[in-house]
This record gives sequence, C-alpha cells and structure tokens, in this order.
Amino acid sequence: MLKNITLSLSFLASFLFVTSSGYAQNTNLIEAAKKEGKVIAYGSLESDTMEAIMNAFRKKTGLEIEYWRASATKVMDRALSEARAGRPVADLIITNDNPLRLLQKENFFQKYESPSWSDFPKEAIDPVLGPRYRNVIIGVVFNKSGIKAEDAPKSLEDLVNPKYKGKLVMPDPTQHTTTTQWVASLHKVMGKEKADKYIRDLAAMKPILVESLLPSAERVMTGETPIAITYVKYAYVFGKRGAPLDYVRLPKMMGDGHYIGLAAKAPHPNAGKAFIDYFLDNESMNTMAKLGEFVNRKGVLPPLPDADKIGFIEMEDLSSKEFAEKKKEYQQIFLR
Repeated sequence: MLKNITLSLSFLASFLFVTSSGYAQNTNLIEAAKKEGKVIAYGSLESDTMEAIMNAFRKKTGLEIEYWRASATKVMDRALSEARAGRPVADLIITNDNPLRLLQKENFFQKYESPSWSDFPKEAIDPVLGPRYRNVIIGVVFNKSGIKAEDAPKSLEDLVNPKYKGKLVMPDPTQHTTTTQWVASLHKVMGKEKADKYIRDLAAMKPILVESLLPSAERVMTGETPIAITYVKYAYVFGKRGAPLDYVRLPKMMGDGHYIGLAAKAPHPNAGKAFIDYFLDNESMNTMAKLGEFVNRKGVLPPLPDADKIGFIEMEDLSSKEFAEKKKEYQQIFLR
C-alpha cells in the first residue's frame, strides 16, 4: 500500500513538474514579450473579428497589439516594400494563402511551431506558416429586400442572366488579388471552355467593381446593390445585425486558406510568438467561429446555415508573373 502511495506521489510530482514547466515556459515568453513593448500585425482579417481577439489577448497577457488592416494585395505590397528597404515594421502577417506564398519566396517568414499546432489537422499545417487557421469561401450573397429568394440566382451560370444586369457588385479582379485568383480558378468548377466564356459574360453584366470583398458585402447589406460576389460568411455576419441577407447554395464553392506568419526580421519576435499562441488557441478560434468563420481547429464549427453542405474547393495559387498576366487580361475584359 505504501509502495502504491509512493508511486502515486511520484507520478503526481512528475505531472506537476511537466505542467509547471510548460506554464513557466509560457510565462517566460510573455515576460520576454513585455520587454519588447508590443506586437504589430498586418492583415486582411476583418477589423471586428480582430478587435475581439486583440481585446481578449490584451486582457489575458497584458501585451499591447497594433493592427493595420487592408486588402491582401496591399498587405503583401507594404510588408514586402518595408522588408526590401531594410525597415521591417510588421511582426505578423495574417492573410490568405497566395500572397503569403509570394512573401515566402522572398524568405519573409521564420518558422515558429506553436503548441497550438497540435489541435489542427495535419493536412492543414504548412511546415513554415503553421496551421491554415480558416478557410474563406467566396460565393453569391443577396439582399432579400431587393430580390425575393425565388427570384435570386440559383447558380453561377444563372448569375449572368441579363435580368441581373446592373444589380451585381464584386471586387475588382484587375486590382484585388483574391478576386483575380477566384476568376482565374473558375475552370475548377465549370471546365476551361465554359470558364473562358463565363468570365466574358460576367464582365458583360457591367458589375460594380469595388476594392475588396468587404465593400462588396457592405453594398449588398445596405441594399444599394442587391447581389454580391463576396464571402458567404457575410450572409451570417451582417444577418446578425439585421440585414436580410442569404447566400446561393452552390454545390461547390471556391475559396482560400488563411495563415498567420511570423516575419523573419520581426522587430518584436517574442510578442509575435505570444500572439500566435493565443490566436491559434481554442478561445480565439471559437470567437472566430461564432462570428461565422470556417476555422480548421478540430471540433470548431461556424453557425452559418447549411455550412456543412458546402463543397469547398481551394483556388489555384498564382505566381507574381501569372497575377500580372491575369490582371492585364482582365483589364481588357472588365474595363473596356
């Protein structure tokens, strides 16, 4: 009996040592981060979502964070410009896959394997950038006050019906990187020949072109434009605020993965690591899911109706040269 108690106490002591060691290590990181003063992040993650996460992070750690939000294209351009000038500012980049890959080719990132990695599927983890923390899915959202559900488009092909001419808003594919990528990937859902024709038919609709996906959603939210090509999550996000929005139940929808990357020359590397740990942890991921995000942390689901029925297809990655070529091609199609 005494032997069993001794073994149990030894096990408990060992457990407490491991637990306290892990906690001490986290504490050490936080203390090192506090000496750096703050963490600076650039990203395209929506301000409302990021604000909720940052407030919780400040409360939990006592660390300050500054966030500059812009379109994925502008985030990439600013970060790269500062790095090439030898004056890096951002510790973290939080945006979608393709711009991050382009930055990665410039050796912009360093690897930081956060303890939170273990709570994501292995197939969603990049060796350098870590977990693909969310999938952003692009589809068709409409305002039910402007168009009755029975009169709304039923498919992408239906979207180019002349009856919707002048009623559509979308990000400018000649400027907005993610939309360039979406248009260039249409062949993945309809085949190359149909996609080539569809792109021209879409341009012939004379859609209102805006800077990015959020302004597109905002116009459909207000009813200024009844139909939008934007993130489907906005049907839930703005619906919670009272906007009469719904989304077209397409059998397959394209989108992109988003990551959070630590800059190789981060001015505040420990603060950056501390934020990554929190950002990928359960509390933060649940905050995002409740705001309509399709996060990839195990067991966390968004509340968007019929979200489980969406067939997600990842968009193709494009090189810098391919982006330039596609934007030039789309200028001839959409802006003529």
